[in-house]
Amino acid sequence: MKKISLFIVALMLLHFADVSAQKFLTREGKVHFFSKAPMEEIDGVNKKATSIIDTQTGQIEFSILMKAFEFDKALMMEHFNENYVESDKFPKSVFKGVISNNSDVKWTVDGTYPVKVAGKMTLHGVTKDMNADGTITIKGGKPHASSTFNLLIKDYNIEIPKVVKDKVAESVKVVVDISYEPFQAK
Repeated sequence: MKKISLFIVALMLLHFADVSAQKFLTREGKVHFFSKAPMEEIDGVNKKATSIIDTQTGQIEFSILMKAFEFDKALMMEHFNENYVESDKFPKSVFKGVISNNSDVKWTVDGTYPVKVAGKMTLHGVTKDMNADGTITIKGGKPHASSTFNLLIKDYNIEIPKVVKDKVAESVKVVVDISYEPFQAK
């Protein structure tokens, strides 16, 4: 009887550990970028970003298909994909990092938590260290992540032809807005 009781307690502890170390996923994250240059504003939105968070380790990853960015003008989308990010050659952008203050986030308690994220961003075939501030909001047991940061396009070897230098800014504002669902391994 004592062995059965220990077995049941062990199973309960394993189950509890699994619940508290949950992963969350989305395939419908929103990433928006904005470039304001003297002669033109460029506004692109991608609503198909994939991201996963591991609440135990604070690891966070994003993967964004570059061709999924939408623009108000078809010509902007064409130039973005063909001339700047070269989507056929570099089809996606990836960020892999960690929430450095993960222990400050109470993943099972509704609330808003400021976070610091550090990792590596790969864009246009170039990988760079990146740090950003953000917010994790827990509501109903599900996290929502948001962050705003700037990227210098020259850091990722994206060249601006002199002919259009007044139409494309050197710095791009990026806004991340992601709602997650519990990850169910299959």
